[in-house]
Amino acid sequence: MNEQGQGDTLVNPVDTTVTVSRSVSQPVKEIWKLLVTREGAEALLGTGGELGDKGDSWHAADGTYGVIRSYHPLEQIRFSWHAAEEAPKTIVEVDLSADADGQTTVEIRHEHIPTYFDATAITRKWERALDKLAAAAG
Repeated sequence: MNEQGQGDTLVNPVDTTVTVSRSVSQPVKEIWKLLVTREGAEALLGTGGELGDKGDSWHAADGTYGVIRSYHPLEQIRFSWHAAEEAPKTIVEVDLSADADGQTTVEIRHEHIPTYFDATAITRKWERALDKLAAAAG
């Protein structure tokens, strides 16, 4: 059985998902405030990336770009992510949730990654983004 609970013959070869998460020692409200600043958005998207409202486009200096798909303050932001102009659209979801001790769990889920992409490199990219967010949160 594959990770989706299907037999190997039903695996969709273009639908890899990467999920990373981190606990940050700040409340959800503070992490959200950080995400919507230039520093927080660039930690997530890369230099030049800015998070806007639903429907807004974003572009980072490394050539990645996308569109904000959903924007739920203090909870979630979801955006399309293209590695380059010719690359297929993938979806990234960032969820914030409060831990029992007042910390915040930040989870990044990157879906619909084609099998020819390096999932390990994408995992490292999002782990570095979480490292930057945690460092900026103090």
